[in-house]
Amino acid sequence: MLAVRDSGGRAMGQMTVYRFVEHLPDLIEPEEYAEQPAGGLVRFSITVGEDGVVVLGDAIRPEVLERILETLGPEEIEQMLCG
Repeated sequence: MLAVRDSGGRAMGQMTVYRFVEHLPDLIEPEEYAEQPAGGLVRFSITVGEDGVVVLGDAIRPEVLERILETLGPEEIEQMLCG
């Protein structure tokens, strides 16, 4: 996380760091996009391992997924550029 500071150097909060990666698994199939014209489909996969909890998400509208994941307070979010 990055600390957000005011002009006096006082910490105001934390920001999640976004890191772009080459590949993340798809949780939404291509044909599902046409079935969701409003773009409201969001899917999650949650796994627990030796290194902790991993939350993988996929959404037709990335900004929706970003807002949901940021509420979890992660230090870092890995994101894949699509298109």
